[in-house]
Amino acid sequence: MLKKRFRIFYERFISLKGEPAQIAAGLAIGVFVGVTPTIPFHTAIIVLIGLLCRQNITAGYLGSWIISNPLTIPLLYVAQYEIGRFLLGMERCPFAIPDYTFGSITALGWEILLPLLTGGILMAPFLAVPSYFIVRRLVSAIRARSKG
Repeated sequence: MLKKRFRIFYERFISLKGEPAQIAAGLAIGVFVGVTPTIPFHTAIIVLIGLLCRQNITAGYLGSWIISNPLTIPLLYVAQYEIGRFLLGMERCPFAIPDYTFGSITALGWEILLPLLTGGILMAPFLAVPSYFIVRRLVSAIRARSKG
């Protein structure tokens, strides 16, 4: 499953149109949004930011798609909750998320949602910024190899 997902991502990625910086910025936007616990709104947020910043929206969607998946979401959410809880000085609340939808998370209340969102927003740049530089370099290298 992971190999197939990566192959699909790669095929879509190399077919993207635009300058390497725009593709990289779009993908970084998608990674940023994909890391945050706002699952049902990822696409809308990516489209809005992509349009406002005039970046590659398709790359944004791909960035979100690769970072926000059933393998990574539980790890991201636990880490985000713990980071947010620690920074906000909140006590740990026991919780179980039946599914990783925004509705399920909001039903848990502010004791969970506030640290989760805080941790997510703080964690997102640490994944999005490096992804910009990696992707920009990768797109440039792939295109140079294709030409030469």
